[in-house]
Amino acid sequence: MGTKENFSPTIKKALVTGGGGFVGKAVVMRLLELGVEIRVIGRHRYPDIEAAGAECFVGNISHSEAMIEATKGIDIVFHVAALAGIWGSWQDYYLSNVVGTEKVIESCRANKVTMLVYTSTPSVVFNGRDILGADERLDYAEKSLCHYATSKIMAEKMVLGANSSDLRTCALRPHLIWGPGDPHLLPRLLASGKKKQLKRVGNGANLVDISYIDNVAYAHILAAKNLAGKATASGRPYFISQGTPVNLWNWINELFAEMAVPPIQASLSEAFAYRLGGALELFYAAIGSKKEPRMTRFLAEQLAKSHYFSIAKARKDLGYEPIVSTKEGLYRTVQWLKKQ
Repeated sequence: MGTKENFSPTIKKALVTGGGGFVGKAVVMRLLELGVEIRVIGRHRYPDIEAAGAECFVGNISHSEAMIEATKGIDIVFHVAALAGIWGSWQDYYLSNVVGTEKVIESCRANKVTMLVYTSTPSVVFNGRDILGADERLDYAEKSLCHYATSKIMAEKMVLGANSSDLRTCALRPHLIWGPGDPHLLPRLLASGKKKQLKRVGNGANLVDISYIDNVAYAHILAAKNLAGKATASGRPYFISQGTPVNLWNWINELFAEMAVPPIQASLSEAFAYRLGGALELFYAAIGSKKEPRMTRFLAEQLAKSHYFSIAKARKDLGYEPIVSTKEGLYRTVQWLKKQ
């Protein structure tokens, strides 16, 4: 990805929130390759991150004192940290994703950090309908079916609303991030597939965007370079993906075939899955379970609907193009999975 000189001379030191996570770590490693000095804030120390040359600062992003300390001497913040998932208490999501983002912005202002790249999600525009190649003019969802999406809408609005001549901000919306090192999506899919617990939801024709991890990290680098330069990305959100959607169920079965996992054959109608999800949500809430239901209304829609987006804006403003194809990404991922 080049050298520090052709990256940005104004970015010497960066803070990455959630730098020990899947996306955060990928961003950290790319920045280190570019010669940028890195500080990571997280709830724990990360020996592998420190061994790579980054500084680990132990702290909670929702605490003002921790964020004020973490942003001292920083040129740019990559705010990647978030509570993900589709089940849990609103208080937890609000504290991590909304209050945490608020403290990130406040600390940037207090320490005169001039740039902020926020890792958002396409979930902020999911509205229960198919999304077929739409762009960033899509409105935020008026009603979200999970706390994660609601909290990310609030946080993204906050970040983009904070954009000014003193603090340039932008938001990236990568969709279904996967690749080597993935601790969530693919391991869960494979585990369920081996137990033959997965069922196709809907008619199996839905197309979705996916985002290989190296492409997501690359988009963060390009966003930072833009904010440090011509700043045409200031105050704007960007969808990030492979550029071409995949048939969700064919893609999963292709992965399964590579890993000698039986293909998904059983199916549920979207309407039945949605009703089942609603019933399970009520039941799990009634018994106070912290375990995520195997089906929720949000998940039913995600698995049955098409949702893919135009990345024309990211191409135009950021110069973004996927640097790893879906085919190559699958090959690399399968090699990594086989070693686990």
